Amino acid sequence: MSKAFSVQQDLKPEDFLPATEEEKEYMVQMRPSSTFFKDGVKRLLKNRVATVSMIVILLITLAAIFVPMFWPYSYEQMLGSVPGKPMDASYQNLKPFEYSRTEQKKIDAGEHVTPHVFGTDSAGRDYFIRIIYGTRISLAVGFFASIIVLIIGMTIGSIAGYCGGKVDLVIMRIVDIIYSLPDMLMVILLSSVLKMTLADKLDGTVLARIGSNIISLFIVFGLLYWVSMSRLIRGQILSLREQEYVLAAEATGAKGRWIILKHLIPNCFSVIIISTALQIPSAIFTESYLSFLGLGVNAPMPSLGSLASDALNGISSYTYRLVIPAIVISLIVLSLNLFGDGLRDAFDPKLNA
Repeated sequence: MSKAFSVQQDLKPEDFLPATEEEKEYMVQMRPSSTFFKDGVKRLLKNRVATVSMIVILLITLAAIFVPMFWPYSYEQMLGSVPGKPMDASYQNLKPFEYSRTEQKKIDAGEHVTPHVFGTDSAGRDYFIRIIYGTRISLAVGFFASIIVLIIGMTIGSIAGYCGGKVDLVIMRIVDIIYSLPDMLMVILLSSVLKMTLADKLDGTVLARIGSNIISLFIVFGLLYWVSMSRLIRGQILSLREQEYVLAAEATGAKGRWIILKHLIPNCFSVIIISTALQIPSAIFTESYLSFLGLGVNAPMPSLGSLASDALNGISSYTYRLVIPAIVISLIVLSLNLFGDGLRDAFDPKLNA
């Protein structure tokens, strides 16, 4: 036997010992363990536009939640109105950081008076806190309306996609009919009808504080805006129901409801989160233009749309009252849209394949 094929005689027993952790790290550069969510967050944070939009949304949301807690004025407080006395007209239509005669006297006497950052309206109410409270209402309506759309669309879409056949055919024809309706016209008609129908029925109930207009808004979203979500979820379910793990679950006798909840819906989470994030600005915009038309929140509760509508009466003299809520609406909708696009780029598996 040649020496080239003979066993090397200079090997020692220590050479056959397992490698240490340091040697393994030196020989193999191991990638730290991660998850789909962690990778998505990293991609999202690398997107500067989406990150800035997320920060803007957080700041606006925190301001809408916490500023009313310590601001000395309330959204419905008429500052110049005292029971039994005529209203002090000097509180009406104040410009930004302008004071009434009474407040100026307090300042001259050494007392502290919180400035009216955006002035006051024609009723003597602080406009800054009305903008803040209107932002809170618009964000809350947009969020809860999107949750309603998500629940209805996810339920109907998953049933249509998993069952297929006649069930899918009937549901999709209903979706096509709703799609064929003019959105804006149907929203205005339904809001007008529901506003009159619910006004008397809500008296004395817990929902009376919320108001018939907001309840009618939620009903409108539940009736009309679930179709896009249901189509999206149906398409995802149709592609997932032929996977091996679904067939294995069916072979073991698992029921359709269990398969949908345990296997199909969790695998659609990325699409569901992205679609919900993009639905919120649409809901806020719809609430804003309905409030602008007088079909939104009940007075004196403000929303950004109703504030813009009220500002039309004095647009030539107090233009900023229309510009401020318009800028806030645009900022919220733009930030949410950009953040939703960033979520889609970060968490959509097809874009990151």
